Amino acid sequence: MGRISIKRVYEPVEKSDGMRILVDRLWPRGLKKDAAHLDLWMKAVAPSVTLRKWFDHDPEKWQEFSLKYRFELKNNPAVPELLTFVKQRTNVTLLYAARDEQHNHALVLQKHINDEGG
Repeated sequence: MGRISIKRVYEPVEKSDGMRILVDRLWPRGLKKDAAHLDLWMKAVAPSVTLRKWFDHDPEKWQEFSLKYRFELKNNPAVPELLTFVKQRTNVTLLYAARDEQHNHALVLQKHINDEGG
């Protein structure tokens, strides 16, 4: 397994990013498609609409959101496909649009992949 990084999709592209996978359900606001430099957009691994709206980027809900999202990931049929991509690459960067770098779903997804041996 290679390195799995996360970063905001708005940050500059770097050679070390490797395969760039957008893991948001919605397209990032104000970003042109060609400016994203994506290899893949995996909407299906993002939190459900219901969970995303409930969380609403509220740090007070972070712990509970993380648990609920991990439960969703365990039952999400798109996750094995993501794990396959990760296992086949040296470097993968999971991209997200949220402003909060300490409380976003990409952190939970990264931990889930590492725990699953991605």
